[in-house]
Amino acid sequence: MTKTQLNVFFKMQQKDDKKEVLKFEIKGQEEGDESTTALYALAGSIILFEIEGCAAGETSAEFMNIQRDSKKTAMKFAIKGDSEKKAQELYKYAGRNVNLSIQQSQMSIEEFYEDNPGIEYQVDENGNVEVPKDQLSIDDVEDQEEQDVGDLFEEKELH
Repeated sequence: MTKTQLNVFFKMQQKDDKKEVLKFEIKGQEEGDESTTALYALAGSIILFEIEGCAAGETSAEFMNIQRDSKKTAMKFAIKGDSEKKAQELYKYAGRNVNLSIQQSQMSIEEFYEDNPGIEYQVDENGNVEVPKDQLSIDDVEDQEEQDVGDLFEEKELH
């Protein structure tokens, strides 16, 4: 997968109930420019993008659309609402020119928007969480790790 590197203006970031919409503008691109022409093939798919110097790192997003007029090319990306920390880091760069790298993701749109079923639990009147009895706990994991380490140092009789 080839990365496309662009210098773009990070125009805005807007939150709705389930996703953050990021809008980028490329100004002064010539018709037929290879870097922007490659972007049209990515529109409507899931991409990985990264803003140079941003602590959010590589972020997956839906490449919602790309529109070109006589002065600029505008791109819209949507990141899911569960990427809250990444969204906060990205917001610091809104309103600036940034170096943006974009590449196609192997994830499908269905996988991107798939809900995580989570873990079922009950909360009692005191606010304590009650999980199913067969639920693995952190104590079980620690006990197993201690047992595994103990087995390593156990002397074994050779016959």
